[in-house]
Parts: sequence; C-alpha cells; structure tokens
Amino acid sequence: MTASAHQLLEDELKGILVEDLFVDVPVEEIGAEDGLQDVLGLDSLGFVELRVQCEQRYGVKIGDSDFTPVHFRSVRSVAELVRSLRGDDGGLVSSPAQQQEGQIH
Repeated sequence: MTASAHQLLEDELKGILVEDLFVDVPVEEIGAEDGLQDVLGLDSLGFVELRVQCEQRYGVKIGDSDFTPVHFRSVRSVAELVRSLRGDDGGLVSSPAQQQEGQIH
C-alpha cells in the first residue's frame, strides 16, 4: 500500500470522526496520533460507532479481541488495524490479536 493510500485511509477516518461521530475538532486539525479519547473526546458509544463504521465502510470484521484501547488509541492505530484486517499489510489476513498470539494461518 502506498503512502498516499495510507494517508487516504487516515483522512477518511478523520472524516468519519467529524461527520458521523460529531467530534468537535475540524478535520484539518486532527493529527494521526491524537488520542481518540483524551484529545478528541470520543466516549464509549463513540468507540462502538467507530467500530461499526469501520466494519461497514471497509468490509472488515473487528472481533472483540481487536476492539481494544491499543487498536483504538488514535486515527493511525485504527487505520493500521483496518489495513491489517483487509490484508493490506503484505498479505496477512489474520487479525492483529491472532498475530500477537502466534496464530497466523
């Protein structure tokens, strides 16, 4: 995946945060590493909605083992999760949680 494709996914996620989840920070001011909770003010329902939006828009299934603070820390961490679940990271199709547990198939 090219750098511009990485940026496009992050930009789309920023749009979701502002347009669908009503984050009060303008898209152009959201940094890729800004904390979704501590900087952007996302609450528990916002995290659930972000999960659903990612599943619907990007055709991935985010299991409970991947729905963690590590993967939903920032725009970049969510984008990395989506890329991993789509297999955009060099062909891996297992979830990050499976990779961490050594369950890559």
